[in-house]
Amino acid sequence: MFGLIDGNSFYCSCERAFDPTLRNKPVVVLSNNDGCVIARTHEAKDLGLKMGEPWHLAKKRPEFRTIIAKSSNYALYGDMSRRMYQVLTDHAPRVEPYSIDEMFLDLKGMNIDVVKWSSDLRSKVRRIAKIPTCVGIGQTKTIAKLANAVAKMDRNGSGVCDLSSPETRKVAYQSIPLEKVWGMGRASVKKLEAMKILTVSDFLTMPEDHVREMLTVTGLRTYKELQGLSCHAFSLTAPTKKSLACTRSFGRAITEWEDMRQAIVTYVSRAAEKMRRHNLSGAAMQVFMHTNRFNNDPSYANQVTFQIEPTDDTFALISSATKAARSIFRQGYRYSKAGIVFVDLFLKAEVPAQMFSTIDPIKSAKLMNALDSVNLKYGRNTITAGGVLPESGGWSMKRGNLSPSYTTQFEDMMSVIAI
Repeated sequence: MFGLIDGNSFYCSCERAFDPTLRNKPVVVLSNNDGCVIARTHEAKDLGLKMGEPWHLAKKRPEFRTIIAKSSNYALYGDMSRRMYQVLTDHAPRVEPYSIDEMFLDLKGMNIDVVKWSSDLRSKVRRIAKIPTCVGIGQTKTIAKLANAVAKMDRNGSGVCDLSSPETRKVAYQSIPLEKVWGMGRASVKKLEAMKILTVSDFLTMPEDHVREMLTVTGLRTYKELQGLSCHAFSLTAPTKKSLACTRSFGRAITEWEDMRQAIVTYVSRAAEKMRRHNLSGAAMQVFMHTNRFNNDPSYANQVTFQIEPTDDTFALISSATKAARSIFRQGYRYSKAGIVFVDLFLKAEVPAQMFSTIDPIKSAKLMNALDSVNLKYGRNTITAGGVLPESGGWSMKRGNLSPSYTTQFEDMMSVIAI
């Protein structure tokens, strides 16, 4: 038995948690550089605003003038996700994070009324972490996720949907479109729609061998999960990342190498910090940069991928990345985006031995631990590698309506004044 708890309009809910004036108003959160809509409250959805709409166009439409737009504040959202996870681990036997706002719950062997328990859990998360949620319950992860989607669709409901009963599923499946099913991609849905297979109920009438032939073993796994046969095991640890990236669109076009160098150094530093957080080391790196293909400027795009000595050392990675970036940088272009991608990651305990290592692992580990400890205690960029100047030259992301980092920056903490 699985549960899936999901934060409702999570990014917007994080904003509302610290700003009561946003409650019951149409709110959206925008992507990097305040570009597109990536989160919407119900009020914004009801006005007809679509996910992914460019905000610079949408805000000009009369029907959207009441919408309040917030710049993305990932530091806040990540910490609110951590708080939500902490509440869940305090009350649920086992919790598996799936994304920043979704977490699976292991309900196996719980001799309780799972619907009432889930309802009480929602209340605790709302009271302690300030995040409204919905919970889906099912015999498999796919059913639990589908039940969560059903719970969200019923705005006036209890916020909990239980599809663990075969009889309940049989009725519900008749009206649930395939596009709502976890793991059912657009291409697969289109194939099935061409055969007049539109609902989950239609899908389960297909012969098993036909499903495998059309949708491969991945589609067959989804097919079995919808029948109540668990194919996705519960795990307390997230799978090892296959790649890790730090990429950004610039707040203004970059034309000079020094600005590009500073951007690359900044991105490598952040990516290296992420690697250490996940106990990973990188053995291959990709550096890329390109101009904006949607304007009339001369177009240029290039990337280089290369092996490196496996490491998570910020300074060693900066050296490799800047050399690679310099080799593909061309003067005379207006660059709109650049990034770093580590494409060959190992857990530190599994890093292949190096016969002629140029990095002292003990010295490097001590230095990186000191770097991360200071920045964790006193805030990001308290200590940085030379050249890390995030705001230099105005190339950093545009975030014109950024809320304070209420939970991660001491100076942004809310204060209570006794009267």
